[in-house]
Amino acid sequence: MNRHLPCQRAVPRRRALASRGDRRAGFTLLELMIGLAIGMMAALVIANVLLVAEGQRRTVTSGADAQVNGALSLYTLQREVQAAGYGLVSSLDGLGCQVRGRRNGTDFTWTLAPVLITDGASGAPDSITVLASGTDRYATPVRVMGIHPQTGTEFSVNSTMGLAAADLMIAVPPAFDADNWCSVFNITAIGSAGGLGQIVHESGTSGPWNQDTGETIFPDAGYPDGSLLLNLGQLIHRTYSVSSGTLQLVSFDSSNGTSATRELFSGVVNLQAFYGLDTTGDGAIDSYTATTPTDNAGWRQVMAVRLALVSRSGQLEKEEVTHADPQWDLGSAVPVAGAATCGSSQCVTLKVSHLADWKRYRYRVYDVIVPVRNMLWHA
Repeated sequence: MNRHLPCQRAVPRRRALASRGDRRAGFTLLELMIGLAIGMMAALVIANVLLVAEGQRRTVTSGADAQVNGALSLYTLQREVQAAGYGLVSSLDGLGCQVRGRRNGTDFTWTLAPVLITDGASGAPDSITVLASGTDRYATPVRVMGIHPQTGTEFSVNSTMGLAAADLMIAVPPAFDADNWCSVFNITAIGSAGGLGQIVHESGTSGPWNQDTGETIFPDAGYPDGSLLLNLGQLIHRTYSVSSGTLQLVSFDSSNGTSATRELFSGVVNLQAFYGLDTTGDGAIDSYTATTPTDNAGWRQVMAVRLALVSRSGQLEKEEVTHADPQWDLGSAVPVAGAATCGSSQCVTLKVSHLADWKRYRYRVYDVIVPVRNMLWHA
């Protein structure tokens, strides 16, 4: 009986060895589930880090885009305002005169002024219109010698220097009012008679702004002796405004009487402007206002334009990052009509809260004071 005992003890040992071998050959279901959970957690952490990094990159990139668009918009407006009024303000006597013209049966009306601010209602964006002469020749104002009747077709003038056929001209009376306005016409020929220059403005294809026989846009009294003629060459008439988050330009082409609209820079959501006035005549700006002058004396006081625009990043943030409309700090040195007190300074609210999801965007404010140089130089 004792000879069979070793053989009986060997069987459980082999089974134990086999059991240990099975455990060394693979993973249990529990181990697989734990490994899978750890991998998923690691992937989740990595994805979250990448999402945060990508969000920060987009915020930085969109902020840079807003900065570029804002700076370029401000530069464009600054350049236009600086050059405004060229050829129109050589004599300040015509500032504020209503200019009338007619082309192909369509009537046009402008204000003879270098810069015109159209105030937006209730904080809406303003628009800025600039006028200037587009001639490549400098021409001083020409003085009318003698009376030009309403139905006349030529002006007798003291000089025709710098003038050419097809130039667009503005006739300015010595004193303008509701019955004596300014008029636009084309030069069709230049001549001389009796020692005076002659500026002819007949109707036809060479004078599209001139009127046919029996039709006129000149005042009933015509233009008396001492009236002035301003040479535009081709009128520069440009209006800048904000629409649908874009700075837009509407350019009037006086050669064909049509307007064209272009989108310049995206991400611009507000534009506000003030006239800088010298009300004391000492050459220094002493007040700012958004109210457009209504007479010649008021326009003579306009020395500069102060403007601000708001650019917005293109990144819609997950959370609210803006909690109030941006403020335009105007300082305390010069009074600003309509500004509110903010500490020791004056501020104007630049409204963006009317935009959809406005709190989830970032904004930048750009401002500048632009001297209207041709008003200072009488150029």
